[in-house]
Amino acid sequence: MEFSSSITKENLMRAFAGESQARNRYTFAADAAKRQNYEFLSRVFKLTADQEKAHAEIFYNFLRQSNGENIAIEGAYPVDNYDDIVKLLTSARHNEYEEFETVYPAFAKTAKDEGFLQIAAAFENIAAIEKVHGDRFGTFASLIERGLLFKAENTSEQTEWICLNCGHIHKGPMAPQNCPVCHSDKGFFVPFKYYDFKENGYASIG
Repeated sequence: MEFSSSITKENLMRAFAGESQARNRYTFAADAAKRQNYEFLSRVFKLTADQEKAHAEIFYNFLRQSNGENIAIEGAYPVDNYDDIVKLLTSARHNEYEEFETVYPAFAKTAKDEGFLQIAAAFENIAAIEKVHGDRFGTFASLIERGLLFKAENTSEQTEWICLNCGHIHKGPMAPQNCPVCHSDKGFFVPFKYYDFKENGYASIG
């Protein structure tokens, strides 16, 4: 099939639009998290926004052969303009899982059916990344809901907490109210095991 008359061309534009909007939503969410002194979560949103930009660029590069053309698409995109940090996290989780489970697998199948195997592989690979994004957002939403973002589940444990501003390591059952070295707010602390996300296979934010 000719790319110019394919459904895949339209799906690439839908994906580009979706990733571009996700990047902006997560940038806005990062600002909201920062205003509420969740410095670590602000950085999580910024990290994810940067990765969505990379996804958008991949889809946009496939559209290079349509340079100069306006591609008309129909699509529905979410509005998640919340102040509540848990709602921001859970809505982001929902959207990422939707791309992983439904949207990109369908786009990949269409691309395969139309003979665009490289594009199909891109949809499949990025779908897997969106699963990681969804898991990450869900992890931190759950920690907040259970009151465990700044407190160890077992308060008898000596958890290591790292200050994102100066790198000070605090050991104890909960993060300090302020860093004893640079005096940053508690929101700059995160359990060290989440700092580079090694435990869950997530990329470093350090």
